[in-house]
Amino acid sequence: MKRGDGVYNLVVIGAGTAGLVTAAGAAGLGARVALIERHKMGGDCLNFGCVPSKALISSARLLYRMRHAERWGIASVEPDFDFAEVFAKMRAARAQLAPLDSRERFESLGVDVFDDEATFLSPKEVAVGGQKLRAKNFIIATGSRAVVPPVIGASHVPYFTNETIFDGLTEKPEHLLIAGGGPIGCELGQMFGRLGVKVTLLNKGPRLLGREDPEVSDFVRTRLEAEGVTVITEAEVDGAEERLGGITLRYSGKIVSCDALLLAAGRQPNIENLNLPAAGVAFTKKGVTVDEHLETTQPGVYAVGDIVGHLQFTHVADYHARIAIRNTLVPFSFLREKVDYSVVPWCTYLDPEVATAGLTETAAKKGGIACDLVVQEMKEVDRAVVERAEAGFARVVVRQGSDEVIGATIVGEHAGELIQEFVLAMKHGIGLRKIAATIYAYPTFASLVLKTAEKLNRKRLTPRARKITGWLYRRDRKPN
Repeated sequence: MKRGDGVYNLVVIGAGTAGLVTAAGAAGLGARVALIERHKMGGDCLNFGCVPSKALISSARLLYRMRHAERWGIASVEPDFDFAEVFAKMRAARAQLAPLDSRERFESLGVDVFDDEATFLSPKEVAVGGQKLRAKNFIIATGSRAVVPPVIGASHVPYFTNETIFDGLTEKPEHLLIAGGGPIGCELGQMFGRLGVKVTLLNKGPRLLGREDPEVSDFVRTRLEAEGVTVITEAEVDGAEERLGGITLRYSGKIVSCDALLLAAGRQPNIENLNLPAAGVAFTKKGVTVDEHLETTQPGVYAVGDIVGHLQFTHVADYHARIAIRNTLVPFSFLREKVDYSVVPWCTYLDPEVATAGLTETAAKKGGIACDLVVQEMKEVDRAVVERAEAGFARVVVRQGSDEVIGATIVGEHAGELIQEFVLAMKHGIGLRKIAATIYAYPTFASLVLKTAEKLNRKRLTPRARKITGWLYRRDRKPN
């Protein structure tokens, strides 16, 4: 059938992670699929998010280790590097991954790719590039973008967002001001600081990484400030202007000047121009409204990824896509899959990393859940000591009086990998006692998980139980 003619099983709007996984998965199952992207294939993650930021963070981590090589018995040096070349290597790494998300690859999978903007004409039809596409089901996967605070937008001062800084920053700034103390602001603040840029981090709230426990926020702030990042919290920006090529921001009655501004103060959904009312799809300023099956208020129209406005992570977008594929395929509603957000990990790629899954202690107490907290310091893990990575800790939340894990946060080297052990434990009901009875290779960073489990066992050893075991040992020492 000619491209664009007839009826598609799926029309996917947006070629970021959620859209790409949906299109590839459905096409692999035999569906006729159209994929629409108005900007760049690969969306935010490949072009403006995970890939470029982590590539730069990797370079910055190496620079930091060179400056502190004496910890390994090697002479520390101030590395000689070219700022532009570091960015060039990031773009090379991104280009290496780009073919996986390319138009050519998806067309080779049998997907019809359209490079234009999609607008709903009805619940069963969209307009794209002068054509009309009809489908049995639609998947909205248009993602999100950086919020531009009204005071910044109205001032017309130049600024970067994550969508522009990785390609638009052509030379090293002297002073970068970052508005926002969430994961993006903290990650890029540390990274640019290590690249020799003076960094000021302005955060509207009282602490950085507001979703984490206060102890974690305090650790991150201390670490950033130790590396020379200026952190200013409870800073409400109320004015901005450009002066002699520089930018001046007013906040809480004070002034700060810089020569480059990065906005990292939240995300907003890309819903403009979709004409969602024509499709009968409800939405709010936070995103498209969906039910537990990811179906919108219009049957047959689904929304996945950041556009849903909940847990805006690449791995959640991937998870959404797999649910949407199933739910558009199965013939009976009782076979459809529901989303389950009870055990979702996330990681902030600082050095050291901050990774969380399930409930933090703060969230558990706020929800009225009785819980116990087990804290294990990374400096007590032998592998961390020999790797000079002692900074950090694990905070594991268990249901009160039991070993059931309901949440965990790890701060430390490889935290993003280590948190997966607790994700598995929570998902499949593996308690800390079973973890404590498991053999771990030595020496590994994963011993942090084992030590946490063992600490709960020791904590639960009551004085009465200790008396009994002591009596048994004394009895065993008596001569026959």
